[in-house]
Amino acid sequence: MPKGGPDGGKGGDGGDVLIQVDPHMTTLLDFRYKRHYKTENGKPGEGALKHGKKGKNVLIKVPPGTVIRDLDTEKIIADLTRKGQMVVAACGGKGGRGNASFKSPTLQSPRKSELGTKGEEKKLSLELKLLADVGIVGQPNVGKSTLLAKLSSAKPKIASYPFTTLTPNLGMVKLDDHQSFVLADIPGLIEGAHRGKGLGIEFLKHIQRTKLLLYLLDATSEDIRSDYQALLKEIKLFDPLLSRRPKMVVLNKIDLLPQIKKTKIGKDKIPVCYVSALTGKGLKELLSIIKNKLEEIKKE
Repeated sequence: MPKGGPDGGKGGDGGDVLIQVDPHMTTLLDFRYKRHYKTENGKPGEGALKHGKKGKNVLIKVPPGTVIRDLDTEKIIADLTRKGQMVVAACGGKGGRGNASFKSPTLQSPRKSELGTKGEEKKLSLELKLLADVGIVGQPNVGKSTLLAKLSSAKPKIASYPFTTLTPNLGMVKLDDHQSFVLADIPGLIEGAHRGKGLGIEFLKHIQRTKLLLYLLDATSEDIRSDYQALLKEIKLFDPLLSRRPKMVVLNKIDLLPQIKKTKIGKDKIPVCYVSALTGKGLKELLSIIKNKLEEIKKE
């Protein structure tokens, strides 16, 4: 500006990529079809000290329980579990400075300006881990889906062959007018599940957030203790911390036994409950024990 000094305004910052929890979303299916997200550039600065407008942000919605990982560094950027929780996944570049920014007592009319910086570019992986208070683990065909259906409003696929459950199922269990909890049933675990045998490793992650684990066993099995130890081993090999999570043992299919024989399951003093998910026998007692355990965990 002749005889009026420098008047070049700053350039606007680029937009940011934001990721936010949307409680109405339940899957990451949308990302199968759209994988690239780009924000707006900042607007250029102008004369008369007019600063450029910031570029528009891009807001990406994800379901609760989404873990965001940087694929280049393998570091977890965020573990989003709460409604409305948000993280800046990639920052926009900073706007450049116009010549007015370089004015000084010794340099009254600078003809210098500065370009803006590039925004961040990241490759991310999104992984969904279900949010449940109680998780049911057991070998295939021990009645996990039947138990979930009896205790909650969930309607999982039920059949008398192994691996009926191919995806995790969630159900809301009502204890009384003011209390409820979320129950998760995952596909059956077999030996080698922690290495991906069967359907194991793909779904074991879904019980990592649970407060309480129900080890569901077949009461008609010839060796109940071995069945329990096999489950415990797979959980421990997958995640040692998970094996130390509060637990209880539930023996199912007691309707097929002429009489119930009390069985000592392991060395650790954990509650053992005898039920028939098919007939409903013992389920009231089971819910009472679960309620007490969850209250204990909450206090601790």
